[in-house]
Amino acid sequence: MPYIKKEFKTIKGKNIEDFLNQDIKIDSKLLLTLLEKGKITDENNKRLQKNQIIKSNFIYIIIFEPQTNGLKPLFDSFHFAIFDKPSGIMVHPSSHQIGIYTLLDEVKYYLGEKASLVHRIDAETSGLVLVSKNPFSDMILKNMFEEKLYKKRYKALVQGEIKEELEINTPITNDTGLIKIKMKTDKKGKESITIIKPIFYDKKTNQTLIEAIPLTGRQHQIRVHLNSIGHKIIGDPLYGVDEKFSNNFLNNKISEEKRYKEVGNHRLMLQADQLEFEFLNNIYNFKSKQVF
Repeated sequence: MPYIKKEFKTIKGKNIEDFLNQDIKIDSKLLLTLLEKGKITDENNKRLQKNQIIKSNFIYIIIFEPQTNGLKPLFDSFHFAIFDKPSGIMVHPSSHQIGIYTLLDEVKYYLGEKASLVHRIDAETSGLVLVSKNPFSDMILKNMFEEKLYKKRYKALVQGEIKEELEINTPITNDTGLIKIKMKTDKKGKESITIIKPIFYDKKTNQTLIEAIPLTGRQHQIRVHLNSIGHKIIGDPLYGVDEKFSNNFLNNKISEEKRYKEVGNHRLMLQADQLEFEFLNNIYNFKSKQVF
């Protein structure tokens, strides 16, 4: 439960920064960030400002405190680590979601405060996530992702038969429907290219296991592209289904049984399966240990 709300008895009449630093022992840089982001409030839920004199008996602080569920790094070195994230776990919490466990819990728990997510994958997607461990590697690795100087391969199980390798070169933009996080293909969108390679077709289920290689990095790119050619990913609760169902799913109003019946699986069958990159003149190649 990363973000928690903690109560502290105050010393009335004391400057808020002095109280946080001297009495609660919060680092000066962190306390300024907490104040600037409105994470510190009084008994009436009014946010406290810098240099403010404390007038209430208690203050409340929303702060990140990592806890572990035992998910250790797949690989760990001096400069970076790799986590193999299960499906259904967000990589990063929202400060509005108190008590929600995410991958960042494990990152901070095992690797310390300086560790940082280099990139993200969807909560529904399983697989590899790269984490930097110091400011030096953070700068280099995040720039590497911005410049797309890496190779990332996904595995997905899709509806229908895909017989041969194909390239989907269709722009993607924000959808305008009920679901605000959804994307759609549109000629006015941003350039988006995905290479699809069939691995195995199961006649009994009419499903194809494929490898997907995104050459661009749009939100939900693989999901949107596959759905746009009539091969939605098995288990996808957003694409290729009724928007009312998607909205209910996002609001936790869909049972596991109903989800399975509607989309064919309890999880999105998409995995960040391989990641290859160069760092300090060494080539690294990682593969997820998870199996569909």
